[in-house]
Amino acid sequence: MALIDQIKMLRTTPSLVKTDTPANANAYWQTKSMEERLEALELTREALNPGYDPDTSRIARVLEVVKGPY
Repeated sequence: MALIDQIKMLRTTPSLVKTDTPANANAYWQTKSMEERLEALELTREALNPGYDPDTSRIARVLEVVKGPY
């Protein structure tokens, strides 16, 4: 199941964070844990790529063998 399908909006306690400048955005994200940052990144990725499936989508690996002067 995609992360975006698991997210529910809490409408009872909205909070607004002004992140109109990079300094404010950096300060906001520094208050978040690494897990929260990665979860937000994954949610953004899924929202921007509707066909994205984290279980099957992978970054292509490229390996090049280079002979050194050994």
